[in-house]
Amino acid sequence: MSGKISRVGVIGAGTMGNGIAQLFASAGCNVVLRDLKPEFLDRGMAAITSSLDRLASKGKLSADKHAAILSHIRPTTDLADLADCQMVIEAVLENYDIKAGVIHELDKLCAEDAIIATNTSSISVTKLAAASKNPSRVIGMHFFNPVPLMQLVEIIRAMQTSDSVCDTVVELTASLGKTAHVSKDSYGFVVNRVLVPMINEAINCVHEGVASAADVDEMMKLGANHPMGPLSLADLIGLDVVLNIMQTLQAGFDDPKYRPSPLLKQMCDAGYLGRKTGRGFFVYGKR
Repeated sequence: MSGKISRVGVIGAGTMGNGIAQLFASAGCNVVLRDLKPEFLDRGMAAITSSLDRLASKGKLSADKHAAILSHIRPTTDLADLADCQMVIEAVLENYDIKAGVIHELDKLCAEDAIIATNTSSISVTKLAAASKNPSRVIGMHFFNPVPLMQLVEIIRAMQTSDSVCDTVVELTASLGKTAHVSKDSYGFVVNRVLVPMINEAINCVHEGVASAADVDEMMKLGANHPMGPLSLADLIGLDVVLNIMQTLQAGFDDPKYRPSPLLKQMCDAGYLGRKTGRGFFVYGKR
């Protein structure tokens, strides 16, 4: 991989974290993937292996490359194993206190010139950066699911982020084969500020009986040329994540137009979170 960064830490082996780890390992970086429990790491590594298997079955990945990518990822439960990383990306739960706590711990562990990136999808990066004793090195690096396939990386500059850190991350993103677009720090940034309220309004259409979930999706696919309907997309993202983003937008902007749909809240209360639970607006497999 081109560029100066070759040792990368990823905190969180869930859907986003394991995708980020796979991406960096595929580019030749040595990746330390950290989570709290061995079973979380096992699931994350299994997801990476399955993703690579799919690429290999389509002839897009050789057996040697498959093995090399996996060899570049070292799973661990010990945060201290990230001490030598030149950059650490946190992909933990979308919760300010948890993310700020991770950044605070990385401050004590990592070298002073190590970059700390957050994969937050809606929380103020400026507020997260303030949890660091050196906030100029904190930046938002918002990947999209599935990470290996989605082209965009939304780069979010905190008010404190230095020019050199931003330039380095934009260059790094290009070296990963992704496209970086930089935005100022604002709740939801650009993509989720536009996308998630649209999904929320689609949910309201179902809640009010305007149309069924299937019909809403088909109309948006045929009438707006969307490759996936908004409710299928909500199921893929996770309805709990959609709710969390809407609540962040509503609290951040103090604007009632971001009020979450009552049906969205109810489905989250029921545990119908989409694909990851086997049921959301649609039913997936056997659970």
